[in-house]
Amino acid sequence: MKIIVLNCGSSSIKYQLFNMPSAEVHAKGLVDKIGLKGASIKHQRNDGLEFKVEGEILDHQKGIEYVLGILIHPEYGSLKGIHEVDAVGHRVVHAGEKFGGSVRINQDVVGALEECIDLAPLHNPPNLEGIYAITRLLPQIPQVGVFDTAFHQTMPDYVYLYGLPYSLYEKYKIRRYGFHGSSHKYVSLRAAKILGQDYDKLRLITCHLGNGASVAAIKNGKSFDTSMGMTPIEGLIMGTRTGDVDAGALLHIAEKEGIGFQTLNKLINKFSGLLGISGISSDMRDLEEAAAKGHERAIIALNMFRYRVKKYVGAYTAAMGGVDAIVFTGGIGENDAASREEIMKDMEWLGIDFDFEKNRSVKSQENIITREDSKVKVMVIPTNEELVIASDTYEIVTRNLEMI
Repeated sequence: MKIIVLNCGSSSIKYQLFNMPSAEVHAKGLVDKIGLKGASIKHQRNDGLEFKVEGEILDHQKGIEYVLGILIHPEYGSLKGIHEVDAVGHRVVHAGEKFGGSVRINQDVVGALEECIDLAPLHNPPNLEGIYAITRLLPQIPQVGVFDTAFHQTMPDYVYLYGLPYSLYEKYKIRRYGFHGSSHKYVSLRAAKILGQDYDKLRLITCHLGNGASVAAIKNGKSFDTSMGMTPIEGLIMGTRTGDVDAGALLHIAEKEGIGFQTLNKLINKFSGLLGISGISSDMRDLEEAAAKGHERAIIALNMFRYRVKKYVGAYTAAMGGVDAIVFTGGIGENDAASREEIMKDMEWLGIDFDFEKNRSVKSQENIITREDSKVKVMVIPTNEELVIASDTYEIVTRNLEMI
C-alpha cells in the first residue's frame, strides 16, 4: 500500500512516500517558504536521486499539487500514476479531548479539528490546509489524522488538570494535553523491543530534545505525564520558548512593559528560551561553541536546559515509583553527547551506570549508553514520527477495508 505522509507547517510541507507494511520510504522532501519569496521544493528519492526546484508557491494546495506532480513524474517520480496512491496520513498537532487515537478523516473530524484551532492557532490551521487540499485534489483517497496530543490522552485527571477553577476546564477545556506524542510513542515502543521486554510492564522516561522539547513518563504502555501543557510552551526550556515560568512573572512583565497579550505571546514563544537567555542563538551547537570560548550567558543557557531535563527525569521517576529506561531522541537528544552526559551525570543513585565513553561515540543511531550491568538503561533512539503516521494510516485504512 502506497501512503503519502504530510506534515504541513505555517510555510512548509514535509512529505514522505511509504510502501506499507514494509515501511520502505520511496521518496521524501520539503516544500519551503510557501507564500514567500524564494519558495522551493527539495526532493529525494530512495535510489539517491536529489533535486531542488524554485518557483512561486502561493499556498499549501499549490505546494501539494507540485508534490503530487513530482511523485508521478516519469523521470523524477516514484509512482506510475496518481492511481497508485492508496491513502494520505496527516500530522495534526492538537485534537483536544476529541480523539484518543488516530482516526479516518471525514467531515465530522474536520469540524472537530476546526473547533480546536483556538488551542493551537499556529499549528492546526496549516495542518487543516493539508487536509483541505487533499480533499479537493484526491477526493476518493482515504485520509487519516494522527494527532500529537492523542498519545497523552491516557493521563489521569489529577495529572492533566491545572489548579484553576474547575469551571474553566468545563467551559474552555483548560488542561494539560502534551505534544510530540508520535515521537514519544515510537521511541518508547522501540525501547521495549530493543530491551526485549513487555511494553505494557515497563516504566519509561522519553526525552524528545530539539528546538521544541518535552519529556514524557510512560507507565505500563501508556502516557502517564508529560512536560508540555495546554500549549507547547510549558515544560523544558526550548530554543525560543520559556518553558515553565511563574504566571505572576508574566503579569508583572506585561504591566511594567505596557504590552498586550499578542506581544507577550511573541515574547514567550519567539524571543525566550535558549535565545533569550544567551542573547546569541537558539541553536545548541552555537551555544556550545560560544560556551567553549567562555561566553557566560551561553554557559548559563546550557546549564539551565540540562538542569531542567534532569529535574523532570527525577520527578517522573518518583511519580512512577521507579524507572526501567531513559530514552534520548530529537535533534539534541540524538546528536548532542555533551548534553546527554551532563543530564546523566551524578545519577548513579538512580541505578544508572552511565558509559561516558560509549556515549561520546554515539550519534543519531540506536544504542544503549549504559554499561551492561546498569540497573536502569539509558538509550539513544532516533525518532521516526513519519513512520508512526504511516503505520497508523495503514492500520486504519486496512481495518476499514476489511469491515467493508
